[in-house]
Amino acid sequence: MSRAEVRGEPVGESEGAAPGAVPEPGTARAPGPLWSLGLLRSELLTTFRRWRTLALLCVLAAVPVLVGIAVKIETSDGSPVGGGGGGGEGPAFISQVSNNGLFLVFTALAATLPFFLPMAIGVVAGDAIAGESSAGTLRYLLVAPAGRSRLLLTKYATVIAFCLAATLVVAVSALVVGALLFPVGDLITISGTRITYAEGLGRALLIALVVAASLVGIAALGLFVSTLTGSGIAAMATTVGLLITVQILDQIPQLDALQPYFFSHYWLSFADVMREPVYWDDLVKNLGLQALYAAVFGSAAWARFTTKDITA
Repeated sequence: MSRAEVRGEPVGESEGAAPGAVPEPGTARAPGPLWSLGLLRSELLTTFRRWRTLALLCVLAAVPVLVGIAVKIETSDGSPVGGGGGGGEGPAFISQVSNNGLFLVFTALAATLPFFLPMAIGVVAGDAIAGESSAGTLRYLLVAPAGRSRLLLTKYATVIAFCLAATLVVAVSALVVGALLFPVGDLITISGTRITYAEGLGRALLIALVVAASLVGIAALGLFVSTLTGSGIAAMATTVGLLITVQILDQIPQLDALQPYFFSHYWLSFADVMREPVYWDDLVKNLGLQALYAAVFGSAAWARFTTKDITA
């Protein structure tokens, strides 16, 4: 039984044409919008039911717990954490956690964004196409009347959904741990102004959305890599390797002319949401850069996948 049948998806008449044959464009009946939504729903359920995906989410949820416990232990004698410093950039939020637990949300996102979050995205994106190919299920998905473009778009939408889910898991875990271990209430922005706890929650949600949007570039890159190989492990390893390489290059002073074009360069600009008023320049640059990466590598993935000879 094919994977399409297992998922309860409609299978085109071309499935019986030849064993293992993938229909040419236009030979299968066009699926309707409801069928496309069903395919997306099926992909989401398949992705989020995998043990690997659940393990990644559990690891991400554990990071705020570990950070919160570490801060609680370090400040148990009344001493400050880490000296404060830093002008409000990422890790500097940690100095405020003991005063207001909401800052644990910002600290946890700053701690996971450089590596843990994009690594998880790289694993899921790298496995999107290559994992199906290595499992021998990709041609069965293409036998169903989805079409390569529709299937690729569904895969990318699923990865984007995982970006949002992973970010919210970190944020919610940090919010709960921060409320349990530290006092909560009105908070002081980076600019020194006071805002209410409710407004702080709103900005925390905005920051989570910005962080999730910051991952669409690496998601498109991972999807492109996934179309280049038939090995899911190779695609995941390559995507994570590229992530580490770009992170290293972004720290070399001699490459400062190129660094604004690295997908990770403006990741920590989400801290500007905690300014009063919000400083939008770097945030807009970050979102624009992610859109550019998504367009370039998304197009490259489409060009590769629609012309690729599917044999598995």
